[in-house]
Amino acid sequence: MALLGREFIAVPDDRKGQIVFKWPDNNIRRYSRAIVDADELALFVNKGEVIGTLEPGQHQIDADELPFLGTIIDHLTGGKAYRAELFFVGTREYTDQTFGGRIDDVQDPQTAMIVTLRVFGDYSMKVSDAAKLVTNLTGTVDVTDNDAITGWIAQQLLKVMRTEVTTEIVRNGWPILGLSAYTPQLEQTVITAGNAQLVDYGLSVVRMGNFDVNLSDDDEAQLKALAKDTAYSRLAGGFQQYAAGEAMLGAGQGMSRGGAGAGPAFIATGVGVGQQVTQPPSSPPPPSGPGFVGGGPGFAGSPGGPPGGQPGGQPGSAPGGSTAEAGGPAAEAAACASCGAGVPAGARFCPSCGSSLAPATVACAACGVENAAGSRFCSGCGAALAEAAASTGGPAPSAASEGGTPDVPPSASSGS
Repeated sequence: MALLGREFIAVPDDRKGQIVFKWPDNNIRRYSRAIVDADELALFVNKGEVIGTLEPGQHQIDADELPFLGTIIDHLTGGKAYRAELFFVGTREYTDQTFGGRIDDVQDPQTAMIVTLRVFGDYSMKVSDAAKLVTNLTGTVDVTDNDAITGWIAQQLLKVMRTEVTTEIVRNGWPILGLSAYTPQLEQTVITAGNAQLVDYGLSVVRMGNFDVNLSDDDEAQLKALAKDTAYSRLAGGFQQYAAGEAMLGAGQGMSRGGAGAGPAFIATGVGVGQQVTQPPSSPPPPSGPGFVGGGPGFAGSPGGPPGGQPGGQPGSAPGGSTAEAGGPAAEAAACASCGAGVPAGARFCPSCGSSLAPATVACAACGVENAAGSRFCSGCGAALAEAAASTGGPAPSAASEGGTPDVPPSASSGS
């Protein structure tokens, strides 16, 4: 362009969005004016080497003002021009640049499931060294499409993320569901590692936005289903109880949709499941394990004793430790008092001599109630039993024993 005999060299208004703009003429007239905007730098390149740089402002193209131009005088023009390539490089921050793609197949530290991670988001970049950008990346071409630069940066960021994001998740044991809680740390890690990759090309990532690590739809659905099953199993007391409850719900839904013909089968299923639910679990719940973010801890055994039973005893044990009546292990065989033969537990008569195995009883002389052998007082009226005194070889219990303390129940003393 010419104005009053002078030529002005600047980036056209419709090209100011370019990161790198190349002036189309390699013969730059002497005494022309180069206008460099506040967010630009101008570079003179000769034979692939940057020989000079112009800061923002207006500069006269003359070797007297810019001594480095003396080396590129075009003698064919009689010293009226300089032969060089002139580049304008934007130095402002270029925002809203997108990136994204698949990272890697990763094992979720919480569930041990293999899932495919993807990362999407945007970033802002700027030129940190214009000379390196022109000589190491863009070369001596007019980069009319910024995607040639920003797309290459996105590829480098994705390359860095394949290593850094995976390393952070595995090293810290972060659950895949809930990675948003660690987004600031992931962003900073990627920016630091990305800038180390870009520094030789005169570029830098300033900040990132909408940084999102996510999963494929199938992987996300599987992890959410597992999280739900884990939480429901914990609430139900174990996976067996949760599965039984799910089966009962399914049976009820099937009956509501299947009509009368499907009723008996679903009823039978429901009865069997109900019996499983009411029975004590055959094995303790799973041990504690890592949970999900916001989901609390995993399963844990009942404190103080086995799950579902009395503290320190077997499930459903009777007082005194007997388990024969509660369906526990069979008691050891006893010996017949008449012939000494072994007698199975629970037998009422000796299989060898036919003698009755019922324990001897003691009749109360006062009320006639039969009491178990060895009883000291009648279970009916509270009177002292002479049989107890005879078996011990001492006198019958009296109203007072050692120390003057009454040795009879209150009912005996009040009813005599």
